[in-house]
Amino acid sequence: METKLFSPVTIKNVTLHNRIVMSPMCMYTANTDGKVKPFHITHYGSRAIGGVGLVMIEATSVTSEGRISNQDLGIWNDEQIDGLREIVKEIHRYDSKAAIQLAHAGRKAMADGDTIAPSAIPFNEKLKMPTEMDEKMIYDTIEDFKQGAVRAKEAGFDVIEIHGAHGYLINQFLSPLSNKRTDDFGGAIKDRYRFLEKIIDAINTVWNGPLFVRLSANEYAAGGNDINDFIYFSKRMKEQGVDLVDVSSGGVVVAPIQAYPGYQVTYAEQIRKEANIKTGAVGLITSGIQGEEILQNHRADLIFVGRELLRNPYWALQAAKELNVQIPTPKQYDRVWF
Repeated sequence: METKLFSPVTIKNVTLHNRIVMSPMCMYTANTDGKVKPFHITHYGSRAIGGVGLVMIEATSVTSEGRISNQDLGIWNDEQIDGLREIVKEIHRYDSKAAIQLAHAGRKAMADGDTIAPSAIPFNEKLKMPTEMDEKMIYDTIEDFKQGAVRAKEAGFDVIEIHGAHGYLINQFLSPLSNKRTDDFGGAIKDRYRFLEKIIDAINTVWNGPLFVRLSANEYAAGGNDINDFIYFSKRMKEQGVDLVDVSSGGVVVAPIQAYPGYQVTYAEQIRKEANIKTGAVGLITSGIQGEEILQNHRADLIFVGRELLRNPYWALQAAKELNVQIPTPKQYDRVWF
């Protein structure tokens, strides 16, 4: 039987040599100018050396004030392209593909400057009161995402992911818990989707590679979106040409989350089946055997690994050993792996 975790997969015009994805994780290491530092190149390159098929860099903000923190990477001006290009080159040097997550934190931004949101509701008592976005702010932000995609293409990324999860700006528009608008961008589900819809349309005018969207498929609070709403969003995204939904959960409001191994996989499975779109599974996936089970049972198409890849840059090699699969290894390390 073929081992699926280490089988290649082609999405649009990009072929990954396996189905392991390094999940985007903020490193809080950039200077306040949002530029890449040597750490980033080493950090992401080492995961490519370790055999990850697709290395996705952290949430990279399309505006300065939209950063989660002042130490986040940015893609809001052309001066940031060169550093991002160096990350891509390092990832490509080891035969992995490179992805970037385009993001805006909205009311959860903790960078310098004012915060914006669909409605003037703070995330909690510690964060700033956001300014409710008027129509100009909305369309300016859509353009910011588009220009982020232009710069991502210039930097050489193979895949773009739009961050629509974890309570950040796009998620804030999608959720009735944070979006109380009564105009074309709030109210009914189709109107709450409109902000993301227009961002996807704008990016599609400048990008023809694989396009992913990360969603939080459980809001863990009464009155929030449920799985049927996320199936609706996913169907709409597929109609717009989105290739894969990266299925996470939580973050739009303060709420307890009971995390256990594979706790988000059922959401990826449901969306994959009901919306007929590729999905990525993420969340306490810690072994190759676990990833293989998810793929063999058609519960997801890619396996996103986060903290395990922080603990061990060579997690992919470890997973291959678990599954008794021989994969290419850095020749410098051959003696310890097989």
